[in-house]
Amino acid sequence: MGISSYERQSTREHPLCQLPEEDLDFVLQFVLSSGSLKEMARLYSVSYPTIRTTLDHVITNLQQRVDGAPPDPMTNLLADLVERGELKIGNAKMIRSVYRNALEAITDKEKPQ
Repeated sequence: MGISSYERQSTREHPLCQLPEEDLDFVLQFVLSSGSLKEMARLYSVSYPTIRTTLDHVITNLQQRVDGAPPDPMTNLLADLVERGELKIGNAKMIRSVYRNALEAITDKEKPQ
C-alpha cells in the first residue's frame, strides 16, 4: 500500500475518526465480517436492503468528510428513518432528489446574472 495523505495528518483529522460513533461501529463490524452484507444483516437482525442502505449512508458520511463537506442533515434524517423501518428506501431517494433539486433551484436564483 502507498502512503496516503492521511498518514501525514494526526489521527483525529483522519476522515474515519470524524464519523459518528454508530458509523464507526458499523465499519468495525463490516471489516470483522469480511465485508459480508449478508453477515451484517444477520448481526443487525435486519434485511439485506436495510443493511445496504446503512452502508450507503456510512459511505456518504465518509465521502463528505474526505471532501471536507459538511454533513447533509436531510440525507442523515432520511437514512435514519429507513434504518428504523419508518420509511421505504424508494421514498427516501425520491424525497432526497426533490430536496436536492429545490436546493439547486434556490442556489441558481441567488447566483448573480
